[in-house]
Amino acid sequence: MTEGTTAAAAEGADILTRLEQEGEIAADYLEGLLDIADLDGDIDMDVEADRASVSIISDTGTRDLQKLVGRDGEVLEALQELTRLAVHRETGDRSRLMLDIAGYRARKRTELADLGAKAAAEAKSSGQAVRLDPMTPFERKVVHDAVKAAGLRSESEGEEPQRFVVVLPA
Repeated sequence: MTEGTTAAAAEGADILTRLEQEGEIAADYLEGLLDIADLDGDIDMDVEADRASVSIISDTGTRDLQKLVGRDGEVLEALQELTRLAVHRETGDRSRLMLDIAGYRARKRTELADLGAKAAAEAKSSGQAVRLDPMTPFERKVVHDAVKAAGLRSESEGEEPQRFVVVLPA
């Protein structure tokens, strides 16, 4: 190995260790929250796409955990921000941690990828830009990735919370 590849490997290991630490801090925070709320759930930690990923899952069904998702994921978004703040408090670094509860984000990601692919197909066939409804940053990222995979380009326009994706024709 050369010095450059050795340094890159060490940096990659440092990043992985930092992300795993973020996941552990988040898991501890969320376990405390579940205890306070008297909800059953297991914590699953992973590192995906250069960010820590933490999921709360339940063997006994997801009905109780739906309270933590809320309408259209609003409670989930708030819990994710609180969890990121807890990680920041412990590490001093800004966290990009993703939180999923009862598989909500996983299902949403599939729906949004389909939406992005359909919007890309529409833009290709019509030759016109396709404007989608306002979305959260997570939702826009999934749509952008789906549009890119379809071979087209997309942009976000507008101001939060009314920011939306525009799929551009080729």
